[in-house]
Amino acid sequence: MKIAVLGAGLMGKEVARDLVRNPNIEKVFLADLNKEQAKQFADTLQSEKVEVLQLDATNDEQLKLVMSKANVVINALFYTFNERVAKTAIEVGVHCVDLGGHIGGATDQILKLNSEAQAKGVTLIPDLGVAPGMINILSGFGASKLDHVKSIKIYVGGIPVEKEPPLEYNVVFSLEGVFDHYTDPSHVVRNGVLQEIPSLSEVEPFYFKGFNGLEAFHTSGGLSTLPESYPDIQTLEYKTVRYTGHAEKFKLLVDLGLTNKETEVTVNGQKVKARDVLREVLESKIGLGDKQDAVLLRVIVSGESNEEAVSYEYEMVTYRDQVNNETAMAQATANTIAVVAQLVGDGTIDKRGVYPPEKVVPGEAYIKEMEHRGVKITEIKHRSTNIVKG
Repeated sequence: MKIAVLGAGLMGKEVARDLVRNPNIEKVFLADLNKEQAKQFADTLQSEKVEVLQLDATNDEQLKLVMSKANVVINALFYTFNERVAKTAIEVGVHCVDLGGHIGGATDQILKLNSEAQAKGVTLIPDLGVAPGMINILSGFGASKLDHVKSIKIYVGGIPVEKEPPLEYNVVFSLEGVFDHYTDPSHVVRNGVLQEIPSLSEVEPFYFKGFNGLEAFHTSGGLSTLPESYPDIQTLEYKTVRYTGHAEKFKLLVDLGLTNKETEVTVNGQKVKARDVLREVLESKIGLGDKQDAVLLRVIVSGESNEEAVSYEYEMVTYRDQVNNETAMAQATANTIAVVAQLVGDGTIDKRGVYPPEKVVPGEAYIKEMEHRGVKITEIKHRSTNIVKG
């Protein structure tokens, strides 16, 4: 098996670190615009499997050349490249997975390529991070055990282990992404109807063993492809987990228009975007740095099985890897996409076409592989003694 990793940023590096450990992988191509920087990282892996390649992802011929060297491509580039990479994968006939991009409809465009991918005999799976990604796989796993799915409730958040004022939060991924998730409208399914509601709304206490003083609230983008995958579901919602008080504080910034991409002010005759100023200020104030972070996740899938009311609850907590200085968020994200790429490469996933994670990734195999990497996901089954009636 030969795997190409496009992008040697944080996620690309951690993906490559995982791949070299698999004895069944013959070659890992690590491709990046900054070849020297990628080589410096590759040297730390001390593996002859790794070959560093130059890649300008805006150059179609170079993209084809790099991707055609592999059996499976892991796209760890910025989401604006996702559609281009997916189309190139079909053109050159290789399997491909990516980290997602519901912003701007990137994933929707990739899903439209299903017939072309099937004709070429390749598998494409977008949205393979934590949320979307891990939450989709676990939702699909729980749903596969039910005769009828009625409800999926998802809670997930990357937080510092020790909270700090002023926002009770340290940035564990892109602030631009945080702004988008807090500013854009959220979606929920209630009584079988897809609805739009404000982000940072419906704040509720959240309880997770080992952590005190948490809350959960709606944010945009979390549902991913789940509404389309389960069109008959009655309840579907996604909430982000933070320390208590975070939503109220950030809502003030949103209400003032400081996170809006269109808000401009004139300072000393120069037009300045408020969002740019806020981003620079917060990056200097709430960066994670060397502090320990954690990813908390709970997915509850409820429905009917053999005329009983049944629910499956999946839970995970992951902490920073101090040995490799890998954040919990990077660990959970990179391991998810790396595991699925290898399941495609070794034939465990053999369906051809374009599929969202919940429809094609085998939950049992995924959970087993994640546990081998130190990411433990537990499953609890709840059964009702009541018989479900028509």
